[in-house]
Amino acid sequence: MLMRLATTLAIAAGPGWAQSHGVEEGRDLFLYFCAECHGKDAASLGPMAEMMALQPPDLTHLAARNYGEFPMAAVAKQIDGRQPVAAHGDMPMFGPTLDEDQFVTLALPSGQPMMVSRSLGNVITYLQSVQSLAEGTD
Repeated sequence: MLMRLATTLAIAAGPGWAQSHGVEEGRDLFLYFCAECHGKDAASLGPMAEMMALQPPDLTHLAARNYGEFPMAAVAKQIDGRQPVAAHGDMPMFGPTLDEDQFVTLALPSGQPMMVSRSLGNVITYLQSVQSLAEGTD
């Protein structure tokens, strides 16, 4: 009953909750799961990057490479493994790791809601917060 209530509250809280409270938790999750390849600043400077056949992309320019719009749905699918990233190399699928019983609803650029686990929503919110509008080199 308590878990169902927490899930319902997270869903009811919607985009504002995830986007206003998720950046810090998302950064912590990013540092734990992603920084080895993508760097602590999400700009492809992680210690594992030099050992990889394909350099991980600079994640601070996702919006710039997508005509100024952060590709939220594509980012979610790549992180949780629903969309294979063949050109990316051997990116682990973090969907099972970030899966939990609490969900949040993020607003896609179209206005359509997208429900994801709270942890995945926080990582996405963090990545959205580090976007630079300058064109990336990847």
